[in-house]
Amino acid sequence: MTPVLTSATGVTLIGGGQVEPKALAAALALAPVVMAADSGADTALAHGQGPAAVVGDLDSVSDAARRELADVLHPVAEQDSTDFEKCLTRIAAPFVLAVGFSGPRLDHTLAALNALVRRVGPPTVLLAGADAMLACPRRVSADLPAGTRVSLFPMGQATASGTGLRWPVDGIDFAPDGRIGTSNEITGPLDLTVTGPMLLIVPAPHLTTAVEIARG
Repeated sequence: MTPVLTSATGVTLIGGGQVEPKALAAALALAPVVMAADSGADTALAHGQGPAAVVGDLDSVSDAARRELADVLHPVAEQDSTDFEKCLTRIAAPFVLAVGFSGPRLDHTLAALNALVRRVGPPTVLLAGADAMLACPRRVSADLPAGTRVSLFPMGQATASGTGLRWPVDGIDFAPDGRIGTSNEITGPLDLTVTGPMLLIVPAPHLTTAVEIARG
């Protein structure tokens, strides 16, 4: 897929869902280049951000945003992928921080999580509420403060093993319809080996660490 946005730094991708100013500020501090997904164009403008590109089927962008951002609109007509995926496959950057992809439409949130574990586009961290979420790489190494909440949520058959968690995960067969690993805690340096599709969820204040993990 030919990129419509190429950046040497991280990209903040804004969707049309609710965007908390604190989350947006945290994302922009690490990823100052902005792209918007469809109606995320209006959200970006409402937060004082002029996106470098707007990608999607563009069925939800307001007329006012269309006029203001006419030079950076990139319509993609196909309906086999979500606007989130349309954006991710057209970004060439070291990583992406996504905001505005959770909220009242649970199906939209689930679709975004599906794209995460399928590793669509660059390494991506999704900010939603109190959390930063990413697809677990095969090897996870991180130094988080003792007591930090960390969750492993399987998106298919998965396993994990290693050290640094209060409740060990070795030997557990994880599955969405079986055992999950939410609300574990850090006890020391985290060193995990993960197989299968798994989400790693950490508190949003540890966004920098989440990005480091996502990038491997």
